[in-house]
Amino acid sequence: MAKFRRKTCIILSLFILFIFSLMMGLKMLRPNKATFGDPFGLDLLPELRQQSHLGKSFDSQKSDKINSETNVKNLKSVEITIKASKASEPNLEEQPPLNYYLHVFYYSWYGNPQFDGKYVHWNHPILKHWDPKITKNYPQGKHNPPDDIGSSFYPELGSYSSRDPSVIETHMKQMYSASIGVLALSWYPPHSKDENGEPTDDLVPGILDKAHKYNLKVTFHIEPYSNRDENNMYRNVKYIIDKYGNHPAFYRYKTKNGNALPMFYVYDSYITKPEKWANLLTASGSQSIRNSPYDGLFIALLVENKHKYDILRGGFDGIYTYFATNGFTYGSSYENWGRLKFFCDQFNLMFIPSVGPGYIDTSIRPWNAQNTRNRVNGKYYETALSAALQAQPSVISITSFNEWHEGTQIEKAVPKRTSNTVYLDYRPHKPSLYLELTRKWSEKYSKERATYELDHQLPVS
Repeated sequence: MAKFRRKTCIILSLFILFIFSLMMGLKMLRPNKATFGDPFGLDLLPELRQQSHLGKSFDSQKSDKINSETNVKNLKSVEITIKASKASEPNLEEQPPLNYYLHVFYYSWYGNPQFDGKYVHWNHPILKHWDPKITKNYPQGKHNPPDDIGSSFYPELGSYSSRDPSVIETHMKQMYSASIGVLALSWYPPHSKDENGEPTDDLVPGILDKAHKYNLKVTFHIEPYSNRDENNMYRNVKYIIDKYGNHPAFYRYKTKNGNALPMFYVYDSYITKPEKWANLLTASGSQSIRNSPYDGLFIALLVENKHKYDILRGGFDGIYTYFATNGFTYGSSYENWGRLKFFCDQFNLMFIPSVGPGYIDTSIRPWNAQNTRNRVNGKYYETALSAALQAQPSVISITSFNEWHEGTQIEKAVPKRTSNTVYLDYRPHKPSLYLELTRKWSEKYSKERATYELDHQLPVS
């Protein structure tokens, strides 16, 4: 009898030990963000999907994680698919405040047959090298959308039209979700266009309206339109302010003396001689815009180190670096940003470094592979943002929201494969990776800027 009781006790003890071990195992699998009262595994379920017809394109990919907020390392081998775009849209009420010192370059030059009667920019020609001997080694002609586009990545929205109101709305939602406060709109004067596009000034009212819906502001990135000089620049700045300046989404930057002035980025400013810019941008200039209703902050592009002195003589208010290629130009090299900021501080100029997630333009310049900058799953972008914050700038600009030709976009991209092309994508991360990283660094920049704005007498939002 005693032997039987001993055996029963051993069995009961083993059973209790088994139950205890099982409970500990379940506790370890529990998502970190779950509170004690949450049903086990509930937070995992939305992210775990059965493999569907889309799953075939993910056969070679394994998820590094089930959810960005869940550390379940022993489930790494589980195959998942990326969450549908609608499900990943931000809850606008839960987003942090927008950062109006974080600007992103935005392009409205895309078109498709539904809205434009033809494809625009997605069918970008393959550009020739200046050396014919090199050109002959590469493909010629144009891209053929919708499956063959002038980009190494493929947009989640497909080969969209910038005239599609739903596209503009989605873009504004994405910028809002990234805590970006200002979009710098690529702009050509009415009836003008880039060599591969169509006029886009008529799109500005719709962009302003959609931006205002999400509390975003719009500034203008003035492109090097034909015969740009101080005279027509005056007329075009006047046109922009007269037509759009009263819109609530029109961006103004509060200066140290309390004035709120429009800001204009001037792309390829260096191709115009500083003497001509001085006619427009200095108080004594023959076409001076200073101290007039059309005065503003004019930001010049710095490519070479010597340009900083031309920018000073031309009467500009600041510099930006645009290119998302570390080491490509003096201005785009992170190691030079401290020196450029010091120069700007000496002469009361704004320093606006431009950061980007990577660079690849071989879909339109197949001979330019040496300037490709791999994204390294977001590490390249974060390195650039870290370097920008170290310079303690007035504003940070992002190249770009949607310059797909040069592969600098932070807009959502998706995996796509055709018989001729395998597009790059953001896997193993979600299509929203670069929006999420932008939000993270936007919040960090807001906090750090607040700590040095008094020392530098920067304006407070």
